[in-house]
Amino acid sequence: MHEENKAAANGCGKIRSGTQNEAALLALMEKTGYSMVQENGQRKFGGPPPGWKGPPPPRGCEVFVGKIPRDMYEDELVPVFERAGKIYEFRLMMEFSGENRGYAFVMYTTKEEAQLAIKILNNYEIRPGKFIGVCVSLDNCRLFIGAIPKEKKKEEILNEMKKVTEGVVDVIVYPNATDKTKNRGFAFVEYESHRAAAMARRRLIPGTFQLWGHTIQVDWADPEKEVDEETMQRVKVLYVRNLMISTTEDTIKAEFNKFKPGVVERVKKLRDYAFVHFFHREDAVAAMSVMNGKCIDGASIEVTLAKPVNKEGTWKQHFNGQISPCSENLLGFPNKEDGHQKSVGKPASLSVRVNGQHSPGPPEAERCTYPFFPGIKLTPISMYSLKSSHFSSAAMHLDYFCNKNNWTPPEYYLYSTTSQDGKILLVYKVLIPSIADGSQSYFMPDKLCTTVEGAKELAAQFTLLHL
Repeated sequence: MHEENKAAANGCGKIRSGTQNEAALLALMEKTGYSMVQENGQRKFGGPPPGWKGPPPPRGCEVFVGKIPRDMYEDELVPVFERAGKIYEFRLMMEFSGENRGYAFVMYTTKEEAQLAIKILNNYEIRPGKFIGVCVSLDNCRLFIGAIPKEKKKEEILNEMKKVTEGVVDVIVYPNATDKTKNRGFAFVEYESHRAAAMARRRLIPGTFQLWGHTIQVDWADPEKEVDEETMQRVKVLYVRNLMISTTEDTIKAEFNKFKPGVVERVKKLRDYAFVHFFHREDAVAAMSVMNGKCIDGASIEVTLAKPVNKEGTWKQHFNGQISPCSENLLGFPNKEDGHQKSVGKPASLSVRVNGQHSPGPPEAERCTYPFFPGIKLTPISMYSLKSSHFSSAAMHLDYFCNKNNWTPPEYYLYSTTSQDGKILLVYKVLIPSIADGSQSYFMPDKLCTTVEGAKELAAQFTLLHL
């Protein structure tokens, strides 16, 4: 037995009682042959396991485990998670006192094993009345960079980012919705590892770092939603981006019907992107291959399979209290130019932001007031006669949007859960009963808030981004 293994087990033995003691951990290590090291607030079991050859498992093999009883350790946890497959590494987050912090990360050797762990162990009763939560762990390697000069091309942005940060793999830049020769004022920078991205984020501190003489905005990009292969095999909807604003749904339908007439069921277009629904999956796959990169009304389009929203899975995650301790993502509210961001990341306009800690307020410039003098004539009006630019609140904007589309007003349903540190966390489900085209009529964000106002504003923002 290595000395470091003994030290790791000893560090836990101080507070364990009964069978939960140092001997149990040592017995686990003897039985499995795995090593155990405690460092930087976590205890690593394996990584790699005995006899492992080659690189670590790829992204998508790790799961996040929440709501672990504070007096439960590897000798109880590892056998449970081994049911789903071979563990490459088990990282239990530890308090200085020796208790665990209520969560862990489990990396399997394959993505299939990680998906199986989520399927069979999410909401698993690990002790009487104690249910753990298991969801995918996203090792984010992508940064959002905002306030980039709109005339800069992808190659210029890529070269500049390589100069100022290390480990840059790629830069994703989207053309402006109205002028395809310009970018949208933001980009996503992909790094070779989470560590490289984290170091770059630290270097590019907003307000202190400039590119091309501009102060830039930097944050983690929202990770892409992981959809299991079985679900993707059933998708028969294509996501089409980089369309011209002027391109109509009829034009899109006609173009996608060209390679095989009558295969398109319907088209839903929003600004410069659209969803093309097919009657049969094989036709959707064939159309994707044929149409990707084609020009429609002078714009070169990008075509991919649309990723379905796992509504139930997302809600269950948060209602079960599976809250990632590293959730730093912010949701941006789009301005009229940037529109909806289907792809990973945030819109360029970040004036209204929600981080789950406070209710967002309007930009400082919009808070100005004017004196009300006696005798000033007031005219009764409806809020729906105003322009959308008059609304700084997402909830008001959503109400206005529904009225404009002749839909019934949005209905808000409040739910709560308790965080690992005992806080009451809130989330609203938004229902819009009368969306005419039969598309999704209920929406729920994938983040929780500590205030009712913040939860409602976030839910409204999320709904607007997905309409």
